[in-house]
Amino acid sequence: MGFDLKEIVTAGMVLFAVIDIIGNIPLIINLREKVGHIQSEKASIVSAIIMVGFLFLGEEILKLIGIDTNSFAIAGSFIIFFLAIEMVLGIDLFKNDEPDTASIVPLAFPMIAGAGTLTSLLSLRAEYHVINIIIAIVLNIIVVYVILKSSQRIETLLGRSGINIIRKVFGVVLLAIAVKLFTTNIQQIF
Repeated sequence: MGFDLKEIVTAGMVLFAVIDIIGNIPLIINLREKVGHIQSEKASIVSAIIMVGFLFLGEEILKLIGIDTNSFAIAGSFIIFFLAIEMVLGIDLFKNDEPDTASIVPLAFPMIAGAGTLTSLLSLRAEYHVINIIIAIVLNIIVVYVILKSSQRIETLLGRSGINIIRKVFGVVLLAIAVKLFTTNIQQIF
């Protein structure tokens, strides 16, 4: 079966850092102010479905277009690297359009299950057992749901500077993860 607590924790931390739900609290609060209500349950469930679906179908899609998982993981390590640079330096490399409504589209995709998350899932699949990744996804979705539900209280508790500190710490963790994904998968190719 392949159940491994260390893999679950590592995959969970990778996904937590890439999803960056804590760093997205200001965006979530802006959405809530613009549209009134955020559908936390719907966004969380759809995000989980997208992530698990991509975990299983992503590799088949890659095979269909002739790309191996290791090459995709290396490409993903670059995306994760740039996401981490954004978090650490506080700059925007990837531009997102402002959403009109706080529904599935801006929350579930691309905010929670965006390109970085999906890339990370296939990168993790190259190294870890699927069951451990699924457990990590479920644990992250629970955290996402709780944070979506209580984003205003969290912002009041941490303040903007607290959120920025957490975002920078996870950015550094993400940089290390990107380097590890790159070196592990580049060795497997050569």
